[in-house]
Amino acid sequence: MPALPPLVTRPPEIMDDPSLDSEQHHLALHALARIHIISRTASQLAHAIATVIRNSSLSHDEPLRVLDIACGGGDLTAAVAGILGNTLSQPIEFIGLDISDRAIDWARSRHTALTGNVRVSFQSCDVLRDNLPACSVSFHSLFLHHLNDTEAVTQIQSMAAASSIGFVFSDLLRTRLGLFFAYVGTKVLTSSSVARIDGPLSVKASRTLKEYRLLFQAACLQSPDIRHAWPERALVTWSHS
Repeated sequence: MPALPPLVTRPPEIMDDPSLDSEQHHLALHALARIHIISRTASQLAHAIATVIRNSSLSHDEPLRVLDIACGGGDLTAAVAGILGNTLSQPIEFIGLDISDRAIDWARSRHTALTGNVRVSFQSCDVLRDNLPACSVSFHSLFLHHLNDTEAVTQIQSMAAASSIGFVFSDLLRTRLGLFFAYVGTKVLTSSSVARIDGPLSVKASRTLKEYRLLFQAACLQSPDIRHAWPERALVTWSHS
């Protein structure tokens, strides 16, 4: 599918505006949760994370800590935690991180829990400026397209430094089909005006598979696994091994 031309600058998305009305913010979080469900993002990420863990030298009974970076309302954090809790036998601590106190409060009110071998919690963190907590694996979704190339390189280097095993992320591909999906999906899945504006803008601000590979080259991280995934996503895995 042909790529769209890259944006010269990445304009801020409405959802990132701290002055956004709380009701509009919550509607946008609901929209994002629906998009994740339709995109099968949780199952894609959970499968990739489980594969990274199983391919590591970690023993099968050693506790795990998993970070969800820029977790937003925590729906994806909880969904990935639920899948991995049923897939892996060892205790797993999930920590969702986000710069928005409003998003963290929303996530805590809906998803903080201890179920079986999985514990889920959330905390405020400026992941671009603060040190990431040490963890086994880190992941994020729909985050890197918010960052310019310098910030994106720093971010994946930070994830590599914080994660003893490796990291996984899913993000948009800058293609015409992706833009079509963004327009149609936000019209069908939500009434959120914020999502309907930010969705297409996110695609235009995202990268191609080649551009994701160039970020890893700039970060001096070797052998990333970068794949095309439904629906017009890049699914990226990197490990220390």
